[in-house]
Amino acid sequence: MEHSALITDDHVILGVLLAVLAGVFATSRSERPWLRRFYAYVPALLLCYFIPGLLNTVGLIDGHGSGLYPMARDYLLPTSLVLLTLSVDLRGIVRLGPKAGILFLAGTAGVVIGGPVALWLGGMLDPTLLGDHGPESIWRGLSTVAGSWIGGGANQAALKEVFEAGPDVFGKAIAVDVIVANVWMAFLLFLAGRSAAIDARSGADTSAIDDLKRRIEQFQSEHARVTTLPDLMVILALGFGATAVAHALAAGIVPWLAANAPWLEQYSLTSHFFWAVVIATTLGVLLSFTRARTYEGAGASTVGSAALYILVATIGMHMDIRAVFSDPLLFLVGLVWIGIHGAIMLAVARAIRAPVFFMAVGSQANIGGAASAPVVASAFHPALAPVGVLLAVFGYALGTYAGYLCGLLLRWVATM
Repeated sequence: MEHSALITDDHVILGVLLAVLAGVFATSRSERPWLRRFYAYVPALLLCYFIPGLLNTVGLIDGHGSGLYPMARDYLLPTSLVLLTLSVDLRGIVRLGPKAGILFLAGTAGVVIGGPVALWLGGMLDPTLLGDHGPESIWRGLSTVAGSWIGGGANQAALKEVFEAGPDVFGKAIAVDVIVANVWMAFLLFLAGRSAAIDARSGADTSAIDDLKRRIEQFQSEHARVTTLPDLMVILALGFGATAVAHALAAGIVPWLAANAPWLEQYSLTSHFFWAVVIATTLGVLLSFTRARTYEGAGASTVGSAALYILVATIGMHMDIRAVFSDPLLFLVGLVWIGIHGAIMLAVARAIRAPVFFMAVGSQANIGGAASAPVVASAFHPALAPVGVLLAVFGYALGTYAGYLCGLLLRWVATM
């Protein structure tokens, strides 16, 4: 698409994007009744994608001609992955008990299995959903939904690059992702209001939840602190330093694989970006076993989230809003997909007699990530909100790997 945008200077565009992000987050926290009603139906994340896309569509900025996205992709995305996984407490997740872990992993399995099945069913209704038609192939867009529904926005952006999803199909995928995910969250909040009765009927043991509250309060008192300049510099060094290591190692791995195992290209394993994000995620998990994890109390994940949302805005400015809703059948595919995920979650929860809390938070930690899992957790008790963050951050660590597997399955269904 040809652009004759009003603003073409990246210095100005970056300022515009940051102003958009600031406006979205400022208004989303407003106490004004009409804004609270608005954000009850329109997620802030959706606006972070679609307002830049709208600016691109009307010709105010030129997303395709800008160099901001490659910068954000190569520098900010790996950094955000490191900082968001830095706080993964694998020991803490184990202490949550096997039922919480089983349900979280069941949710991940539901996403990995549900996507290919939903695409196959959708292809029976409309064969044009199948096939590999280049960057705008449906399976490529859906692979990014898998990253989002297992991990979060950073994993979604990573898989967009790994599977080379085009801007239009990615815009459609974002719409499916956000709208379907929010329908599912509404259902989970409905269950939260009836959890006591449901747990009583199922015979679930809820005593572990009280223990969770005590451990959370202790963790918060031990690690929370006011962020200082030295803290911030260390956080940036951890994020960008690990990003440097990831790119350096990828630069050595990719040529070696291309020369010695060229057949791996069909699995995207000769992609520099794939190795950069996998190594960055792995480094973040490894750092979580060191004293570096204490920097979560100084705001490591907040810095990672800021980097992520700048990336989100640069992705959004590539979209043509007019193309987003051109394939309504995709929403049916998304609903079937989330339905499969939900059926697996409910079946496993019933089988192991798990409290509704573990099922709901385990599901939302996959589907909604750190932005909304605390919302579902706090619907059960405000002190439990960090449990949603804990599981969701673990999802960041799994999102790249499991989302990649789901993407391969989606490609197999689309091209078999």
